[in-house]
Amino acid sequence: MTMNGVTSSASSPPTPPSPPKSETSKETEPTRRTRRSALSPGRLAERYTLPALAVAVAVFFSLYPPSAAVFPTSANLSVVTGNQSVIALLALAALAPLAAGYFDFSLGANAATSSLVCAALMARHGVGVVPAVLAAVATGVLIGLVNGIMVARFQMSSFITTLGSATLLGGVIQWYSGGQTISAGVSPALLDFGSQQWLGLPRVVSVVVVLGALMWYLLGHTPYGRALYAMGSNPRAANLVGIRVRRNLLLTFVIAGALAGIAGVLQTARVGGATADSGTSLLFPALAAVFLGATAIEPGRFNVLGTMIGVIFVSETVSGLTLAGASDWVDPVFNGAALLLAVGLSTYFGRKRAAGAAL
Repeated sequence: MTMNGVTSSASSPPTPPSPPKSETSKETEPTRRTRRSALSPGRLAERYTLPALAVAVAVFFSLYPPSAAVFPTSANLSVVTGNQSVIALLALAALAPLAAGYFDFSLGANAATSSLVCAALMARHGVGVVPAVLAAVATGVLIGLVNGIMVARFQMSSFITTLGSATLLGGVIQWYSGGQTISAGVSPALLDFGSQQWLGLPRVVSVVVVLGALMWYLLGHTPYGRALYAMGSNPRAANLVGIRVRRNLLLTFVIAGALAGIAGVLQTARVGGATADSGTSLLFPALAAVFLGATAIEPGRFNVLGTMIGVIFVSETVSGLTLAGASDWVDPVFNGAALLLAVGLSTYFGRKRAAGAAL
């Protein structure tokens, strides 16, 4: 009798065929090559250079005499982590559009607008803290939705669209606030959340940890996350294989807007109100952290763990320079230089990753 192309007699049970040796080697060799590449010294250096630099910077400013007295203290750690929580959330917000191959330059202005809504509702209209927080997050979602519709539905350039949104929102902030800080009347409960600590760290850090874990799972372990990376790698191919590009892109901007809205609430909690700032000072450190993160852990790919390391690297460097007595211009110069360097390196690693995948 014959089974699966193999002849056997009635007295002996049929045995499954063994694949040819050459076929087995073809199936396993790519996997072996990938494992060897991941463990190669060069690949390990690419993945862990940024974390090593972050550790080196921390050690340097802990030993450097002008900053050694303050930099390694728990008080400085609390201030830095608390202040950088807003930057970290904006970096997480920027991750989703960038993974899909799109920019959102309105995130800083979105956070500033949401902060203004949160503070103004409590200070000028007597709204409770919970409705004010929900309204602020809803504002962020609405801004993200409008951006997403223009980019996904009308196929407008994300660069121009979100830059125009940021400019528009900056003008609205100046008009409503009159260039003044809104602080009197903000709920003490929100201020306590922004200033008090859990386990030696500001409470706002717990929000970043939870949302960071959710974004890590969303981007790395769900079909939606894989679809975003496919869109960012080759949008035409993603469309051809059945990925709903427009829907996913719209949802991406909504998620980014929601995170920016939450960042705005944290900003209100940290500073005790809303300022007339347009959010630019928040956006560029966040972008620098995201692009730096694309050079670590998974070089050439925007990822949550790398982004958080990027936030730590940028924040500790700026803090160390400030404590060492650097001039005020050093902060923007460093952020700009870090962003340029990070974009260049992430682009290089992205092309290298695409070339490796094509082999």
